[in-house]
Amino acid sequence: MSVQVSPEKIAKEAKSAYQHGDYFQAARAYEAARQAFLSRDDQINAAEMANNASVAFLQAGDAESALKAAERTVEVFAQAGDLRRQGMALGNIGAALDALDRDEEAMAFYERSAEVLDQAGEDQLRASVMQSLSMLQFQTGRQLQALATMQHGLENVEHPSPKQSILKKLLRIPFDMATRKKPS
Repeated sequence: MSVQVSPEKIAKEAKSAYQHGDYFQAARAYEAARQAFLSRDDQINAAEMANNASVAFLQAGDAESALKAAERTVEVFAQAGDLRRQGMALGNIGAALDALDRDEEAMAFYERSAEVLDQAGEDQLRASVMQSLSMLQFQTGRQLQALATMQHGLENVEHPSPKQSILKKLLRIPFDMATRKKPS
């Protein structure tokens, strides 16, 4: 006689493995939790577990598995009207594509993620995604666009962290210099 382990317990074990830095074990456990939630026909929690597996796979250095895990979550969250998790899933796809050096696709997913997170009112998550987009733009030789993206990402943060406040001030400097009228 086999004892059925609840998906919640499997998810808890996955989270523990992740917190201890065992990312492959965490990813496998999140996948097992996803399957367990699917056996209950719980699509939302199954998608959440797939999203978590994506993050764990990416941390473990397996970007291809991270991409596959996240791809199946966006539509589930969209159908449920869960903009926050939909935006996070889009960002996870962007991060996986970024790790796979599929730069243009990654930027498109980061942009979609930022738009959805903005609609969801998630200013901190949006700022994080915009930071990732900015870094990728910078790495691909689009320095001015990267500065503008970073500035745009921080402008709507209601309660910026001390680091974000300093960054906002620093980012204003080049734009203030560029728009300052020259003496005649």
